Amino acid sequence: MRVRGISLIAIALLAAAPGWAANPLVTPRPAATAGQPESVVESALSQDDRRALDQALERYLRDRPGRAALAVYDRTTGARYAFHERAPFMLASVGKVDILLAFLLDKQRERRRLSDYERKLAARMIRNSDNDCAHELYLTIGGRKGLAKALRGLGIDHTSPGPGLSWGSTRSLPSDQVEVLERLTDPGGPVSEHNRRYALDLMSSVLPDQAWGVSAAAPRGEVALKNGWLPAHEHDGLWTINSVGRLVVRGHELLIAVLSERSPAMETGIATVEHLARLAVRTLTGSETTVSAARAS
Repeated sequence: MRVRGISLIAIALLAAAPGWAANPLVTPRPAATAGQPESVVESALSQDDRRALDQALERYLRDRPGRAALAVYDRTTGARYAFHERAPFMLASVGKVDILLAFLLDKQRERRRLSDYERKLAARMIRNSDNDCAHELYLTIGGRKGLAKALRGLGIDHTSPGPGLSWGSTRSLPSDQVEVLERLTDPGGPVSEHNRRYALDLMSSVLPDQAWGVSAAAPRGEVALKNGWLPAHEHDGLWTINSVGRLVVRGHELLIAVLSERSPAMETGIATVEHLARLAVRTLTGSETTVSAARAS
């Protein structure tokens, strides 16, 4: 659903981007998942498909303001794809998913379930994108150091929490945010079944006016998502627009992250993010609407 009239997020943005080495335009990960023959993975996204998708994304972004990047993992086939991961992006409220992951794992280490008050905080943080609730949970996990430690312990190495208590200025790459989604939703991962279902329930029931972004790629599928939107002070008020989530589309379970910055208006950024998500999902799911046919969309 396209957003209209969402209130702005007020986050202190004090961080400067850390230095990062340039990443490849397309970054395939280890191909096969347990129990899957490699041939299935290879057939899921051929080099021709990758090149065609690269070209379609490049062609679309050529006339768009700002910059954007994406990563997607097809859990059904094992295929991975990443695009334009050259420098990190500010996460804004997408960072709330990282906080949720660290918080749930903290509770598991303490061997206890969330209290009613903690559940209220987590629910409002994800469903309502409530910044005060996110701030309180961020303090609970140990702030910047606690989040960094949690992510590093999970092998998520290219995400840098913002300075002080500025969780919204956390910087990351799309592939790292896909890794966050993997750890949060993997049945064999570190999050318990109870907490995994709870997290997906929250992300599947965000407020209607926040149900935009990667959901555009799954109009009739299952969607669990979290978005971030912010007129960034360090970009002279230009918009950071991000969307991450789990989609079930045409029999494929997809984890996808699309990050963008420097859009002149919120809706411009949303249009960019949604179009990139649709192009990537069409390719990975083998939709009858091919990349070439999608060029005019």
